[in-house]
Amino acid sequence: MLDTELKSQLKGYLERVTRPIAIEASVDDGEKSQEMLALLHDLVLLSDKISLTEHRGQAVRTPSFSLSTPGQDISLRFAGIPMGHEFTSLVLALLQVGGHPSKLAQDVIEQIRNLKGEYSFETYFSLSCQNCPDVVQALNLMAVLNPNIKHVAIDGALFQAEVDERQVMSVPTIYLNGESFGQGRMGVEEILAKIDTGSAAREAEKIKGKAPFDVLVIGGGPAGAAAAIYAARKGIRTGVAAERFGGQVLDTMGIENFISVKETEGPKMAMALEEHVRQYDVDIMNLQRAEKLIPGKDLIEVQLAGGASLKAKTVILSTGARWRQMNVPGENEYRNKGVAYCPHCDGPLFKGKRTAVIGGGNSGVEAAIDLAGIVSHVTLIEFDAQLRADAVLQRKLYSLPNVKVITSAQTTEVTGDGQKVNGLVYKNRLTGESHKVELEGIFVQIGLLPNSEWLKGTVALSPRGEIEVDARGQTSVPGVFAAGDVTTVPYKQIVIAMGEGSKAALSAFDYLIRSSAPEMAQEKVAA
Repeated sequence: MLDTELKSQLKGYLERVTRPIAIEASVDDGEKSQEMLALLHDLVLLSDKISLTEHRGQAVRTPSFSLSTPGQDISLRFAGIPMGHEFTSLVLALLQVGGHPSKLAQDVIEQIRNLKGEYSFETYFSLSCQNCPDVVQALNLMAVLNPNIKHVAIDGALFQAEVDERQVMSVPTIYLNGESFGQGRMGVEEILAKIDTGSAAREAEKIKGKAPFDVLVIGGGPAGAAAAIYAARKGIRTGVAAERFGGQVLDTMGIENFISVKETEGPKMAMALEEHVRQYDVDIMNLQRAEKLIPGKDLIEVQLAGGASLKAKTVILSTGARWRQMNVPGENEYRNKGVAYCPHCDGPLFKGKRTAVIGGGNSGVEAAIDLAGIVSHVTLIEFDAQLRADAVLQRKLYSLPNVKVITSAQTTEVTGDGQKVNGLVYKNRLTGESHKVELEGIFVQIGLLPNSEWLKGTVALSPRGEIEVDARGQTSVPGVFAAGDVTTVPYKQIVIAMGEGSKAALSAFDYLIRSSAPEMAQEKVAA
């Protein structure tokens, strides 16, 4: 099941295990059960601390397996074969069940351990979903730390009947005690904020007591991370307030144009960004959404959604961008019920079904190509008279037998049966005629929208909503700088965002020096 190189790496990891790991497998005579057993037998051979017991279809889901250790009440199960993006989740679960300590902050660990009540989580994932491991790993760790928490990670593609019954059309999808709990990427802190209702208020009180920063970075993507590192290296008081560290990079599948790194994946890069920032004296405040910027002569204030506010001598805005929506009737109603924005994550849930991709740029055409290998048919709809994707991608697209391309078309409505999508309506822009396409899934790939609504009326924005900046990253407000995809700087690329973030931090430092120079001169005269 595992190749020689992977076995060697895994054997090294498993040497960190300090207590026995008991694997209980529920199997039948099916092909997937045999694949899962092959993986589990490989694990047993790699460590003398791992034991395996097989049961014939005794669990609710087969094939599946649980991980536990004698003397500990741990309820952690994988339903399916955790390869692909979830292989890391398996490795971490083995280490944590086997006694290897987590890198999670101690106060967060204690918060998990102190949770009362019964929490039975189920997470539906797909092996191609780069967002799913965050949820699976967070809930697995919580199940290891607190016996009141149970978790089952379920491969939606393998348990298709269950997915259809629960109408799961987006991953990760999380259930708690049989009821819908959430969809999309979540980390430990986000999950805790939802089940520990007092945590947000406690965090707000903690933030209120923070002293003013020299540089406050709003946003934790590539631009924000670079800005924080460059500011901290100057020895000045630096803080980062971010909704989610990593930003849009977390939703990026493959990265092959980051200079000096031949290839990587978005979540791996996001993790590396945060680890790098944490090497410096930077106050990182996660799960914090900025709602208002209040300029001031000496200090600039940023009000947060949780009720707290932060103050700083300079602010760097790096709030990035998000997927642009079609803004047509039915889109919001059927979001995650057939309307999706990540073909890599949710594509496997539409195996054998009819889908559409909205958008003919590189992202749209790449999505259509990927989906064509999974679904029964793909209809690509492009507003313009021709596709805008690179020629090599268009050649590949037109070579696929189960893809239809419609140009000069404007999507006007998403239709459904009240529970899930059943089609879309588009208008032929040349004739004005409307047409309906019957399908089960719609993937929207029409670009990005800057996260700048909260800044309207405070800093100058372009007609597209981007923050206007000069060559130094300065906005229209003194002491407020901006960087990354939220700005007017062209070409939304990771490497460009990092450079702009670094430049904004250097500009902020220069601003601090120049704005404090008169005070320093007066002090010398007085002396």
